[in-house]
Amino acid sequence: MQINGIDHVELYVGDARQAAFYFGTAVGFRLCGQGGPETGLADQRSLLLAQADIRMLLTSGLTAGHPASAYVQRHGDGIAVVALEVDDAAGAYAELVARGATGVTPPRTHADADAEVVVAEVGGFGDVLHRLVERRGDRSRFLPGAIEPLPAGAGDDVLAEIDHLAVCVPPGQLDDTVKHYAEVFGFAEIFEEHIEVAGQAMNSKVVQSPSQRVTLVLLEPDTGARPGQIEDFLRWHAGAGVQHLGLRTDDIVTAVGALAGRGVRFAGTPAAYYDDLEARVGKVDAPLDRLRDLSILVDSDHGGQLLQIFTESMHVRRTLFLELIERRGARTFGSGNIRALYEAKERELAAAGATPAVAAGGVGA
Repeated sequence: MQINGIDHVELYVGDARQAAFYFGTAVGFRLCGQGGPETGLADQRSLLLAQADIRMLLTSGLTAGHPASAYVQRHGDGIAVVALEVDDAAGAYAELVARGATGVTPPRTHADADAEVVVAEVGGFGDVLHRLVERRGDRSRFLPGAIEPLPAGAGDDVLAEIDHLAVCVPPGQLDDTVKHYAEVFGFAEIFEEHIEVAGQAMNSKVVQSPSQRVTLVLLEPDTGARPGQIEDFLRWHAGAGVQHLGLRTDDIVTAVGALAGRGVRFAGTPAAYYDDLEARVGKVDAPLDRLRDLSILVDSDHGGQLLQIFTESMHVRRTLFLELIERRGARTFGSGNIRALYEAKERELAAAGATPAVAAGGVGA
């Protein structure tokens, strides 16, 4: 079984049209397909968005019994499906189930005169599924007969592809999750770290497919430390799930400027962070004043540098946000990256006037 990369992610949302307006107007995605009861998708409305190699399907349930409705009721808007591109969906499904994956949807084929797409689904982490996608023929045909294409037009793509997904798991589940992805999906653990920030702490392990095209950053709270944002996520999301989606860009300065100009709000960074930046990470090939103005963070590892920034959450539960990342040789996730995430989220909560404990209490009110 060969996992070639991430074919798409599917978000279950309360209102697909409203979510599409945000991702289109603010983040620059283009609407390029739609489906619903009229295309054979019973009790749901789905909108397909795209930007460069990133495809995002937004689905809302039209009845209380639809899985998207149940997901949103429990978790709020979030990534419910991470679709993996494979050469043989039926073969991959059988192999994964034999290795211990939970079979959810057996292989089925969607086809028209120009394309054939075979899909199947297995369990992943929490309530998140993995959709196995095999494509033949016209690859622009997302799901023939179910998602009808729309004329999307040209766009100014500032985002290139999905770099990684950050996943929060409950205490005690990190090692089992790593083991599951190693034994069932064939992923390798490429990095691990224990991070402590301001009395809070977490464990992090990164697993990656053999193709290096699918990367999951797994985060688990350290219950021996003060509760923090990972506990907040698990409480507000009601269990394991995708905390943020990392999107790679070839020019983060241009990308952040474009998205900020459209209304995307990013987590701020103190100006003093940049005073000794090059002493910490080396010479940066970007104007420091521009990085400071845009609050872009810089980190380094043995392979080079990476520049990154996190958006504020677009969700009322503060359980889903985006990361923009430009890699300049760096391939791993060092302590600077994870520490920056912690500190950025803590500043967002502080700016909202709520400590983690206060904010967590307010969710159930």
